[in-house]
Amino acid sequence: MTSLPKGLASVLAKSPSDVVILSALRTPVCRSYRGQLKDAYPEELLATVLRATLAANPNLPPSKVDDVAVGVVLSELGGSKAARMALNHVGFDTHATSLHTVNRACSSSLQAIGAVAGEIRAGMIDVGIGAGMESMTRNYGSKAIPVDLWPELRDSPVRDARDCIMPMGLTSENVASRYGVSRADQDAFAVESHRRAAAARAEGRFDDEIVPVHTRFQEVDKQGNKVGEERAVTVTRDDGIREGATLEGLAKLKPAFKPDGASTAGNSSQVSDGAAAALLMRRSTAEELGLTSSIMGRFLGNAVAGCAPDEMGIGPALAIPRVLRMFGLESRDVGRWEINEAFASQAIYCARELGLEKEWEQGRVNPDGGAIALGHPLGATGARMVATLMHGLKRDQAEIGVVSMCIGTGMGMAGVFVRE
Repeated sequence: MTSLPKGLASVLAKSPSDVVILSALRTPVCRSYRGQLKDAYPEELLATVLRATLAANPNLPPSKVDDVAVGVVLSELGGSKAARMALNHVGFDTHATSLHTVNRACSSSLQAIGAVAGEIRAGMIDVGIGAGMESMTRNYGSKAIPVDLWPELRDSPVRDARDCIMPMGLTSENVASRYGVSRADQDAFAVESHRRAAAARAEGRFDDEIVPVHTRFQEVDKQGNKVGEERAVTVTRDDGIREGATLEGLAKLKPAFKPDGASTAGNSSQVSDGAAAALLMRRSTAEELGLTSSIMGRFLGNAVAGCAPDEMGIGPALAIPRVLRMFGLESRDVGRWEINEAFASQAIYCARELGLEKEWEQGRVNPDGGAIALGHPLGATGARMVATLMHGLKRDQAEIGVVSMCIGTGMGMAGVFVRE
């Protein structure tokens, strides 16, 4: 019998102190402004996944959930007000369950999962939820771009200070020009993302991770004016996937961020609305509560790496090696990768830099598509990717998975997960 490498054997070994995942669920992810969730409130989406988390774990008393961390970037009410309201509305015990919000830009809900896991490992709590929510329809645009800054920062001679407010699209153009990622490659990558996502949706691969949202919707015309009457809707699937996307179609799109650029609306992530949540607890707690049969897998840990703000998209190429080293793992040990597609330029660069081109071609990187097709609801993206990863690992019978994304202002984050 062949023995496993030391790092891999250590990762696969179980312990009573493991942080295990019992459920990982998400709403559909829908296009902002015109998609099916455009009239839903972010706290409404969060309430939906929190309620679904309790429903998926009926033997877990809500009072056993000690803390909830919610990733949110565009916090409409400021701080944790909306998230706490959603938690209380769903029926969690006000005295037993606390809540805080987390903002690490695009990795906010992966950071939330890491924060809850850290509390569990430290013995501060036994059970927690790492979640994320975002309505970019309600809170993006002028509300997200600072217009009144401390002049000393705005005009700072330190370039890395000024570049923290560089539009994300320009950082994508920087990555493309500095690292030789062509427009043709970006469009081909985007077409494949849509193809994979369309196939996954058609084959029902997202069904176990998506919970329906019962909300309201009102049509708008091309100018954004409301048309007709508001009606009740039940949203059950992602609506940003473009079935039949072609290279010819994407090639007709104009550059979105600079006249001679290569990043377009077709090869960049979609502005989206959605929410997601993962239930975590100590393995020994799951055993005490009789919930071991519900364990999907476990969260090993995450790592963050910094990079220049004006090429923030390269973050995963720095964070992934760091997190693999933490656990003595090699790229070949990973059976499934979920790397956020903020822009095709940076996703392609990261795959190349990490030596994952073959894994991409063979469908082990973003096998069900990524944010170009599915969308990128900032604060919810990390937990959405974890939901896709955990259910995908089960289907694939793969053991180890990695979630990673770039982060605005110049960072990358990566987390490692193991299937039970």
